[in-house]
Amino acid sequence: MAPGLSASPPAVLLLLSLLGLAAAGKLLVVPADGSHWLSMREVLDILRQKGHEVVVVAPEVTLHVKPSKNFVMKMYSVPFTQEELEKAFKAFFRGSFEEGWILKRLLKAHQGMKTLSNCWVTSCERLLQNKELIRYLEESKFDAILTDPVATCGLILAEHLSLPSVYFLRGVPCGLDLDARLCPSPPSYIPRAFSDLTDRMTFLQRVKNLLFDIPNVFLCDFAFEPYSKLASEFLQREVTVQDLLRKGSVWLLRSEFVLEYPRPLMPNIIPIGGVNCAHKELTQVGLNSCLD
Repeated sequence: MAPGLSASPPAVLLLLSLLGLAAAGKLLVVPADGSHWLSMREVLDILRQKGHEVVVVAPEVTLHVKPSKNFVMKMYSVPFTQEELEKAFKAFFRGSFEEGWILKRLLKAHQGMKTLSNCWVTSCERLLQNKELIRYLEESKFDAILTDPVATCGLILAEHLSLPSVYFLRGVPCGLDLDARLCPSPPSYIPRAFSDLTDRMTFLQRVKNLLFDIPNVFLCDFAFEPYSKLASEFLQREVTVQDLLRKGSVWLLRSEFVLEYPRPLMPNIIPIGGVNCAHKELTQVGLNSCLD
């Protein structure tokens, strides 16, 4: 992907500001907790300054998603505590950054994601069962929904409310977003997670890369099957998470070309890696190190 296709933070804000064309729009936001929220919050603050009405839906127990004067906060109760949520996040991060033998790393990552997914699925279930909140969302006449696909409940609400959806994401576990974007991602060219490979591989390395794709089949099943079940029950028809992902109108991909290997993207996918660096400047030492 050519660097010219990357979008700067001002370009992202300009794109989102077109929600209501000349008039201010009404935006429903279903965020993912944790670090995912930090970049999205900066965008929401500026959207509010532009005159847009922003409504954020989140559980009462979160790590970082907190009320703000720049948006309306609609919260719903969940059956887990702050301590239990923090414990689940720590288990996930320990698994993600585990060192050592690859099978041990994959097992730790699987266990950590399962623990965190249980909290997220429970949270989504409580949201969809909250009839009062769902009725409010139905009657509010939003123009669009901004969500991180990791917060899969946002996909379900977008379908239920028939809203155009804008995805604000870094990626989706097990590469499900690559399939949903209909982007080619051949294992002979695109390195898989944990493989420690580059985009230049020998034949044996390509075979190894292909083998690293196998766990994704099982990872996607346990991570997203509960959401598919919730979506099917709520929407009253058979539907999968991948079906919902494909409905995305615009994908704002928080990728940095200095950290990613080149890969084909569809026209509605806009790389906005610069938004992660908003309001952050390199020190003179750091700048010199980059130039060396």
